[in-house]
Amino acid sequence: MTNKKEVAQAIWDTYLGGYSKALMTPVEQFDTYLDPYSRKIVADVLREVVAQLGYTHLYVDGDHGLGVVNIRDIIKVCDELEVL
Repeated sequence: MTNKKEVAQAIWDTYLGGYSKALMTPVEQFDTYLDPYSRKIVADVLREVVAQLGYTHLYVDGDHGLGVVNIRDIIKVCDELEVL
């Protein structure tokens, strides 16, 4: 099983890297004020991806239904986001 903390860190690092590239600013120069708000936004975006693309709930585990998200659909949405 993949360590979810490591996955979350990799997603955050990817976000910061993209933000850094878009602003042409080294990641090290970002203010810490971005952290709590940006992390919440990234988490909300991931939840929306699951809400929009998830299907076939297999069973419920606590408060979260477990189901399937098609990887190809996620890639297609990424491609569409880049051209919006």
